[in-house]
Amino acid sequence: MDNKDSEAEIHPLKTEDVKAQENHENSVERRIVSKQSSRLSRLSRWRTAAFFISLFLCLIIVFAFSFIIPCPERPVSERTWFRNYNNAVAYQFLAIEDVNEDKVQDVIFAFKASNGSSSFNRSCLDEGLPSPCAFVAAVSGTNGRALWERPAAEEIEWMECGIKQLGGAEAPGCLVVGKPVSLSAVDLQAGEVRWRQSSDFGANYTVLTPVAVIPDVDGDGVQDLIIFIATGDKIKTFIHSGKNGKQIGSTGSLNVDGKARYIRLNLDSSSYFLFYTENSLYAYSLKDLYSAATGMEIKLPSLEQDPQWEKNIDRTTHRLSLLSSGDIRYLAKIPGRSRENILVVNSEMATLINAQNLQTLWTLNVSRVVSEPLLGYYKPDVLGIVLESEIGPNRKKVMIVESGSGTVQWDLKLNSRAESPGPATLSTADHRSAFLIWGEYQAAGNETRSGAPLQKLYLFHPSYTNVLLELCNSTDQIIAFNATLFERSRHACYVLLRGPQPSEEPGSVSLMKRKLKEDISGSRVIWLSQVAVDSEQYIRDRLYRMRFHSRV
Repeated sequence: MDNKDSEAEIHPLKTEDVKAQENHENSVERRIVSKQSSRLSRLSRWRTAAFFISLFLCLIIVFAFSFIIPCPERPVSERTWFRNYNNAVAYQFLAIEDVNEDKVQDVIFAFKASNGSSSFNRSCLDEGLPSPCAFVAAVSGTNGRALWERPAAEEIEWMECGIKQLGGAEAPGCLVVGKPVSLSAVDLQAGEVRWRQSSDFGANYTVLTPVAVIPDVDGDGVQDLIIFIATGDKIKTFIHSGKNGKQIGSTGSLNVDGKARYIRLNLDSSSYFLFYTENSLYAYSLKDLYSAATGMEIKLPSLEQDPQWEKNIDRTTHRLSLLSSGDIRYLAKIPGRSRENILVVNSEMATLINAQNLQTLWTLNVSRVVSEPLLGYYKPDVLGIVLESEIGPNRKKVMIVESGSGTVQWDLKLNSRAESPGPATLSTADHRSAFLIWGEYQAAGNETRSGAPLQKLYLFHPSYTNVLLELCNSTDQIIAFNATLFERSRHACYVLLRGPQPSEEPGSVSLMKRKLKEDISGSRVIWLSQVAVDSEQYIRDRLYRMRFHSRV
């Protein structure tokens, strides 16, 4: 303190300068703080305004969507609908596609009559065809209303829908193979003909189905079509443009030793067509078929040949030796880990062949398979194969076989008519499948039965291995049967087309859609064993609540 006082006495002006400087610095700091406060105040007001403006806009949007802009109406699907056609016959064909783009699947079918339904009043004469003629019709999946009908040909040999880019359009189309020989591309949405071409398939021919869609080989930017025609011991190949229907190149010819069928097998960068008769199996690459039809080599990345397969194909006869015995009844593609495998079914056994090295994976004794092998899931995400084999007059055995090992997971014996439809499967949300089977269940020990077996539809789900649900029965002749989800992951239904076929006298043709849950609620529970784990109503309720799933 003495030092400070003495310093002040010695330098009195210096002390005053320091005080003045401190006062000045304090004043500057107050002005800076004042300016910062003013800026923060203005910024706070802008933030408040922005907040209220955003809130106001959000309220306007909510109000618009809630009260002003109408929400799209969800189509209300009827549980059951019918369509009837008098004095008609029906073709063994059903396709399920979304025709009117309402996100509900619709039904496409074909019948032969003099006139269409009253909804359109179309006649054969409108298209310059003799009466009666074949009509192609699309029916709404929601209520059975006719979406369009069109006279297509005198007779229909085959029809295939869902072909992309057909006629160069963005929407898929239907290819109609008619008699006399004609190819027609029909628009799926409006039923209009995009193109029509005549062709010469020869006499006494049979179209091998399905028609195959191949990569664009004529460079017009649209996928093309390859059609196989069987005449005696020869198979003719026709390649047609998917854009305008014109034939590409000339007609190729393949030699086989009997009545043939085929499947198409897609490998990594190559595509093979496997033709099979009772005694032989033939393999042709798409590259070979194209070269035979056009006389030219084609160089496309997707049309290569597989070296392993080429080693096992006889270059002269094109025979592929997979099995020592013949009598092939069915050939089917079974998805594997890396590529599709081949299921070969003959009169005595089923054999799964590895498509990569052509080695046998497993064999299973099964006699006289009577329907195409079908895929389903008995265990969660474990692929199974449904096989139906004849075990006696009007008797069949239904088996679910695990695709990886060939183990029989479940089987059932039924009475069955020869003309009964094959089975169907629907994927469920528990990563398994619901199996729909036609036949007549006969309890053990009850051997009294007179007349032909009834046609009853049963539902089986692996959650109850000893339970069948009897859904319905039909005394009419069933021409075609299909089960599908009419909406993605919901609305499980089945479709029945009943009536006389083209080889029979005209009569009443009916198309019916039924919602599966409605039949489950009124079904009859059948116990396959004497052990009843739950009440019948509990089982109905649980399977009624079962959810379905659309697998990709």
